[in-house]
Amino acid sequence: MQMNSETLNEIDQQTETSLQRLNELWQQTNALPTSEQQQLKEALKEHYLTIQELQTALEELRWRNEELATTRQGLEAERQRYQELFEFAPDGYLVTNSEAVILEANQAAGKLLNCSLKRLIGKPLILFVIGESIHKFHQTLSQLQSTKEIEEWEAQIKPRELTPFAGVFRVVAVRDSHDQVIGLRWMLQDITKHKQNEAALELVRSNLEKQVEERTLELSKSNQQLKQEIAQRQRVEATLRQQTEWERLMMAMQARIRQSLNLEEILNTTVAEVRQFLQADRVVVYQVDASKVARVVAESVDPACLSLLGIAINTPLFRERVALYRQGDTSVIHDVQQADPTAINEFLQQQQVKASLTLPILHRNQFWGLLAIHQCSGARHWQQLEVELLKQLVTQVSIAIQQSELYRQLLQLNTNLESQIQERTAQLQKSLDFEAMLKRISDDVRDTLDESQILQTAVWELAIILNIDGCNTGLYDADQAISTISYEYSVGLDAAQGKVVQIADFSEGYHQLLQGQYFQFCELVPSLGTPLTILACPIFDNRGVLGDLWLFKQREKAFDELELRLVQQVANQCAIAIRQARLYQAAQAKIKELETLNRLKDDFLHTMSHELRTPLANMKMAIQMLGLTLNRDQEFFAELNKPAAEQSQVARYFQILHNECERELTLINDLLDLQTLSADAQPLVLTSIPLQNWLPQIVEPFQALSLQRQQSLSIDISPDVPRLICEPSSLGRVLSELLNNACKYTPSGEKIVVKAQAQSGIMQLSVSNSGVEIAVSERQRIFDKFYRIRSNDVWRQGGTGLGLALVHQLVARLGGKISVESSAQHTCFTLELPLDSSAPQ
Repeated sequence: MQMNSETLNEIDQQTETSLQRLNELWQQTNALPTSEQQQLKEALKEHYLTIQELQTALEELRWRNEELATTRQGLEAERQRYQELFEFAPDGYLVTNSEAVILEANQAAGKLLNCSLKRLIGKPLILFVIGESIHKFHQTLSQLQSTKEIEEWEAQIKPRELTPFAGVFRVVAVRDSHDQVIGLRWMLQDITKHKQNEAALELVRSNLEKQVEERTLELSKSNQQLKQEIAQRQRVEATLRQQTEWERLMMAMQARIRQSLNLEEILNTTVAEVRQFLQADRVVVYQVDASKVARVVAESVDPACLSLLGIAINTPLFRERVALYRQGDTSVIHDVQQADPTAINEFLQQQQVKASLTLPILHRNQFWGLLAIHQCSGARHWQQLEVELLKQLVTQVSIAIQQSELYRQLLQLNTNLESQIQERTAQLQKSLDFEAMLKRISDDVRDTLDESQILQTAVWELAIILNIDGCNTGLYDADQAISTISYEYSVGLDAAQGKVVQIADFSEGYHQLLQGQYFQFCELVPSLGTPLTILACPIFDNRGVLGDLWLFKQREKAFDELELRLVQQVANQCAIAIRQARLYQAAQAKIKELETLNRLKDDFLHTMSHELRTPLANMKMAIQMLGLTLNRDQEFFAELNKPAAEQSQVARYFQILHNECERELTLINDLLDLQTLSADAQPLVLTSIPLQNWLPQIVEPFQALSLQRQQSLSIDISPDVPRLICEPSSLGRVLSELLNNACKYTPSGEKIVVKAQAQSGIMQLSVSNSGVEIAVSERQRIFDKFYRIRSNDVWRQGGTGLGLALVHQLVARLGGKISVESSAQHTCFTLELPLDSSAPQ
């Protein structure tokens, strides 16, 4: 800038000198002839005008030069600002789903769109695109379904509540393993100032070129200087454009590298992109493994150059630089032949390398490997900008390697998790199968009381579900001296069913079984030539060991915990079932014994009842004859009708003798009736009973007794009660017994009600009385034989205790049921009979 100003000043001084000499020439023209004066003056005038135009042009050029300097300063400041913004991620970065709905954004993006990051999340990115750019936006989304990356494209961006601006989008699609787009990564830049600067620069260049062309002839020297200035500015512009293009390409490279999570693909993409970007002959990536050997894992090479892919180099070859590499230092060699003769340089010369640029790759602050760029065709001067951009790229590669490592770990974790899930699922399925089998065995053994069937089911189910080669069960004798194999399931094993084993012959094993402990061992079977895994499990309960289960499989693997638990549970179920079966057998034997005793009892009662009935009948006849004889002599029957206190001694003795004889006859008749009902020898004689007419006939005999005892006896029959299909004699006997008890236990002044009603296909007949209540503890026993409630017998009438037992048997024979309710000094016996004639069984 200082040289250009001096040049302009020098031109200005020369112009002033030219003007002075022009004035001197003008004054000297007067000495010339008139004809020459005129021509010279015209030439001087034209020259004067030319000099004035030159001065004007110089002033304009000086102004343009100042303006251009200002512009250049602005461009330099802009370049510096862009560099800083690039280093601190100034551009807007957004992560969206495949439909361009914002998932993440940086601060620069929020600032560009004038929206907080919280409000940006979840909004479609197209909301900030306006005008014709909307169509391009949709077109880009469609193209991303088939392409991996869309180069930068301009769009009109409308921030929230701000003026729209021109922006540039760069978008990269993120795909899953099926090449389906699962997300998009966007970079947004505001190019408003960039466009303004380009327009201003273009305008300045156009004006300068026009002025230079117009003044070429007059100001050749000045024009040459201006051309140099323009050339210099063009070089600056070219440098800026190259820097911008390199930065754009670098961003694109970083985006493509970050697009994959596969380490091999990342490294191959890196070397290919760097080689294309730098137009180098070879680009390789060295990875240093745990054994301190550096191996070329990725390469992009010109066909004319030697390939290094797969070669391994001991790291001591790098000892001159390893420490610096670990610190992140970069090796820049413009000419290998001119460099120091180190081991690494000798190696490079052997590989046809003329120039080398090597950058370390650090992963989690550890030396991971190297990115090396080789020029094999000749020496090369590596520019500082190239080095800086490659450093940034290596940083991105390190991040990509870390992401790939995390992704690989995630895949491994997923694989391990899936394996664990499959293993757990298999265990659960096996457990469910075992539970289902255990339920089947439990159901089967509960459904039978046959020991052989129980053991057969257990052995069969265990062998099938466990897929073993053999299973048998043995039962111990009472002295636990021998075990008899009762049932077996065998595939390829020697038959053992029916075999008797002396427990003393294998005392060590049977000692554990008799203690209720299982055990398993492996034994070589000579007939099979293979080892057998054998499991022995006792069948025992709290009363002792009943037998055992033996399981065999031709494998070296032992029975697992789940299988052991299953076998133990099956053994427990077998123990319970066997014990139940034996108890059932004992109970059956006891029942047969009791049935025999009961039959003997019934025979005895039947015989005794008939034997007692004959003398009692004779006694009754004799008592009646005695009464007739006494009545002829002294009107004995009138004496009997007197109150007990007024009766004579003979009348009282005669009354006692008559009552006791009747009581004994009633007892014998009741016993015979109960015996007949128990034998169920007589079929029912059913008939249609009109209760409206039949029930009063049953109640009538008790009217006189209730009047004598000052009791109220009434009948309540519903007018629409239907006919009842039943056996009249049995039903009459039931009602008579209930009415007899009601009269016996009802105090004077209380009520007795006989009621009949039908509902829901059931005929309900009830006999209720007031003034008396049966305790809850006695209601369950009143239908037992010979049970009497003596405290409620207010009339001291007495009884046999067989009446209600006979009632219960008769009701059951009629196919009905009887119940009693008693509370608040009120007792009601309710008889329920089916109206359908087919109901009684």
